[in-house]
Amino acid sequence: MLEALKNGCWVTPERLRNYPLIIGVMGILALVVLWSTGQTAMTDLLGRPIGTDYSGFWTAGRMILDGRPADIFDPVTHVTFQRELYQRADIQVYGWHYPPFLMPVAAAVASLPYVVGFIVWQLSTLAMFVAMLRSVLPGQTTLVTIAAVGFPATFSTLGHGHNAFLTAALLGSGLLLLYRRPVIAGVLFGLLAYKPQFGILLPLMLVLLGQWTAIASASVTVIVMAVGVTLAYGFDIWTAFLAGTEFTRTAVLELGATGWSKIQSVFSAARSFGLPVSVAYFAQAISTLIVLGALSALCIAGCDSRLIAAATAGGALLATPYCLDYDMTILGVAIAFSVAHALDRGFAPYQATLLVAVWAVPLIARSGMAVTGFPIGVVVMAIFFGSIVHRALAEAPNGSILDHWRVARG
Repeated sequence: MLEALKNGCWVTPERLRNYPLIIGVMGILALVVLWSTGQTAMTDLLGRPIGTDYSGFWTAGRMILDGRPADIFDPVTHVTFQRELYQRADIQVYGWHYPPFLMPVAAAVASLPYVVGFIVWQLSTLAMFVAMLRSVLPGQTTLVTIAAVGFPATFSTLGHGHNAFLTAALLGSGLLLLYRRPVIAGVLFGLLAYKPQFGILLPLMLVLLGQWTAIASASVTVIVMAVGVTLAYGFDIWTAFLAGTEFTRTAVLELGATGWSKIQSVFSAARSFGLPVSVAYFAQAISTLIVLGALSALCIAGCDSRLIAAATAGGALLATPYCLDYDMTILGVAIAFSVAHALDRGFAPYQATLLVAVWAVPLIARSGMAVTGFPIGVVVMAIFFGSIVHRALAEAPNGSILDHWRVARG
């Protein structure tokens, strides 16, 4: 058995097709039952708004259309609007935790009826996610589509009605186009400013790779977006946004209002163990610095661009304290680039088994941590990131980082 895990012979094409297909069918049926058995057209079997977190997105869009853009950043005002809309005083808080850049999208989706907007939003961004993965792995169209639709993180995103498909599509497409279309890649990276915690690694990576065109393109994109939303909604949205970040930082992140098991980060793991906020931030800082250092080593050593892309995507999840279970959809980007490299250069020992484990871990990351108290998702992501870095440096054409350090010192 150990030998099979090592050489990956158990990961057959049939299993790669059938197991995601089974998970996909079961997941779709479960969501259909959940969404179609609510007391109203907008609520599910458990009495929650369909898509749960999508409620915060759609209602924010409604408030923007009603001429109240700054109010979406105030959690009390926002949840009051939701309770009035659903005529329920016990509805959970589904807040808006994003910079203003996403406001035009929310307004566009909210111009549609709730359920119609939900379907359009999720299917369109899911299509972008699948298209990105198929571009990273050309020639594997059917298998990639089935694996993407059956990906456990896919159903976490669908269940919450969240934006993780869009985040992963922008990041993966930007990494894919970086060398061939740096201007477009920069635009895609700039659009990611609506989810800034997953762009922490991008500036360093782009600088070390000398991708100045992409840097300029990303900068212009962010500036244009900032000017655009300010002209559209007024300067007050920025002061309201800054005020709203206090609630996100304290209630959602530091106090764990959403539950420690839902936040898949080193910070959350530390807090779940009862450690003080300061210690949790310190642990997260160590994780972030390790990821930044490892990615720097890959860029300096001239490692394979596919592995740099995989490390950037996988490391993005470990470098931020604010990574929820549906954000693990970004793992699909890291998996795709890792597989693309392995298909070309061969699979390392245990790599195929590890890739399957990483693909499956969103299925148990949240529930497993809730039951056992052990941060399964964070540990698996860290092992995966370490394996990418190890292989990349082992194959580095320009020598190891230590060789470069010796040369720099003369």
